Amino acid sequence: MEDHTRGKPYSCQVCDSAFSQRDYLKMHMRTHTGEKPYSCHICMSAFSQKSSLNIHLRTHTGEKPYYCHVCMSAFSQNGDLKKHMRTHTKEKPFSCQVCGTAFSMRFSLKQHMRTHTGEKPFSCHICRSAFSQTGHLKRHMLTHTGKKPFYCHICGSAFPLDSSLKAHMRTHTGEKPFSCQICGSVFSMNHSLKNHMRTHTGEKPFCCHVCPSVFSRSGALQNHIRIHTGEKPYTCQVCGSAFTFNSSLKNHMRKHTGEKPYDCRFCGSTFTEIFNLKKHIRTHTGEKPYSCQVCGSAFSENSTLKNHMRTHTGEKPFSCQVCGYAFAQNSTLKNHMRTHTGEKPYSCVVCKSAFSQKSHLKNHMRAHTGEKPFHCHICGSTFSDLCNLKSHIRTHTSEKPICL
Repeated sequence: MEDHTRGKPYSCQVCDSAFSQRDYLKMHMRTHTGEKPYSCHICMSAFSQKSSLNIHLRTHTGEKPYYCHVCMSAFSQNGDLKKHMRTHTKEKPFSCQVCGTAFSMRFSLKQHMRTHTGEKPFSCHICRSAFSQTGHLKRHMLTHTGKKPFYCHICGSAFPLDSSLKAHMRTHTGEKPFSCQICGSVFSMNHSLKNHMRTHTGEKPFCCHVCPSVFSRSGALQNHIRIHTGEKPYTCQVCGSAFTFNSSLKNHMRKHTGEKPYDCRFCGSTFTEIFNLKKHIRTHTGEKPYSCQVCGSAFSENSTLKNHMRTHTGEKPFSCQVCGYAFAQNSTLKNHMRTHTGEKPYSCVVCKSAFSQKSHLKNHMRAHTGEKPFHCHICGSTFSDLCNLKSHIRTHTSEKPICL
């Protein structure tokens, strides 16, 4: 006790804190008693210390006595000036103990920690939706009021927040004020820059509470969660189909509208989805980015590689529910099922003959067109189907067909 009170002879009888002056002890005691003797004469707010009252009065007078010597911004409190200075010095003294991300302000760290804990302390009193930040709750409340007081003078779009209008205006001006210090990429919104930075840092602060998956963006986590919940909030107004992702609904709508916005630069073919265009482009470039680790065979599509791997593993995951036959590919099972159902969905437009498989129809069509695309490399004879060519080759090799 002697070391604690050396130079601080005034001790609190409640918590043992020590002070150098009696007045400091008096002020401290109010934290225990709850006494607030200093009142604002304008709004009657009460404070335990006179200095707190003086700071509060500036909210009424507008006085801002603390100036930044770099940009001349003014502040009503010295603490606010200190926080502001970190925007110039880039100092980030508050670090996350989970992922190491650093922040210039303590409250930013508190908000960030909720991405790890999943805490959402701010609730909507109307629909009970919960949010991790009070700003997100305020924005959400506008969905109930429908109030959009901020208007774009160019296109007339209305927004609930002034910040949303400012961000929207950049779609007209093309302004991209947020730059990546690593690769120079520029963005119209700060949150887009933050998301982009994670492509450099590899940071994935958004964790799924069901499985170990982690994500670099909050939106990506929200989309992932629907895989566990089965939620499909996006519904087609034409046919009623429901989708987990908004992007999936947009792609689906093109089946109704016929829109094909993705064009091949080589041949002009159009596609409804960009991944179909990417697959098609490989038919021109010959690119085969998916390689088999067993035999080295390369493929243009990942799904083709997966099918190929079954030739090594012997896996046949697709079983016929009628006869029990198993197949390595789903398409082979579908073809097989027609032997039970008798379905022949492929019809000849010339003679109306019907076939159970598309390849059989193609072979049949050559009877009408006279096309013979299969050539014998020995004598040059041509044939309409591959089976006939193989039979012909045996007349040269004397090979006898294997009978099963």
